[in-house]
Amino acid sequence: MTYPDFNQTIPIDEIGVNERVARLNSRSIKKGSKVQALKLALSMIDHTTLEGSDSPGKVRQLCKKAKQPYPAMPDLPSVAAVCVYPRLVGIAKQELKGTDINVASVATSFPSGQVPLSNRLDDTRFAVEEGADEIDMVISRGAFLNGEFSLVFDEIAAVKEACGEAHLKVILETGELQTLENVRKASDIAMHAGADFIKTSTGKVSPAATQPVTLVMLEAIRDYYYKTDKMIGMKPAGGIRTAKQAIQYLVLVKETLGAAWLNKHYFRFGASSLTNDILMQIVKQETGQYQSLNYFSND
Repeated sequence: MTYPDFNQTIPIDEIGVNERVARLNSRSIKKGSKVQALKLALSMIDHTTLEGSDSPGKVRQLCKKAKQPYPAMPDLPSVAAVCVYPRLVGIAKQELKGTDINVASVATSFPSGQVPLSNRLDDTRFAVEEGADEIDMVISRGAFLNGEFSLVFDEIAAVKEACGEAHLKVILETGELQTLENVRKASDIAMHAGADFIKTSTGKVSPAATQPVTLVMLEAIRDYYYKTDKMIGMKPAGGIRTAKQAIQYLVLVKETLGAAWLNKHYFRFGASSLTNDILMQIVKQETGQYQSLNYFSND
């Protein structure tokens, strides 16, 4: 593991980024490809509940829907993972036993990260001991914005070590990073420090995931791959609510990184309400009729 050049700032042409996003969003997709894309997007969702009111019963219901998103169409793919707080990991692990659905857990004092590192490492180890396959950590945004880049790097590396065999997703909280140049620098630091995925947001700060920010992060992943031959995953999270948006993100991935990243091992959606809109659109494409959202469970 080597430090990146913390003094290097890669200039980002914001106008160019926005123009490229707009061009890619103008792509039209034929019906057959659209159904395939919708099912692919469904298989990439981290089905998430991160509320103070979360309970074992709510997590069990979430897992039930993760395994079979729409019982009327039993051949639909299951989602990629269920994401919960550490104390509920054991419940999710039990409910998902025998499936290939991962259990993800936010840790490191999500969403603020404002506790001592020792507490954040304990939080991570507890989630892993409970059975988490993936850890979603938050970086110290205050330290990053204060220019303490080596501290941010070292904290990510320490959490990676605490993860053991679990994969690490590093949340940049891009809505607080102020510039696209900062998003690029934070992406580079996270990857060099050991991230398996880089993730836009906690979903608790606005703006959360945006396509321009995601494009900058995808380009960072591409450049890191060219240098190291290591594939890093990407997870936009927060504010992605419609099937149309999900397909637009898939186009961004395909055109920036290529088809090798178009699977749940390298691309995820962090979402709590996206699933139902995707289901509604799949039903529309395959039956010609819209189902009301009332036909789909809210979990």
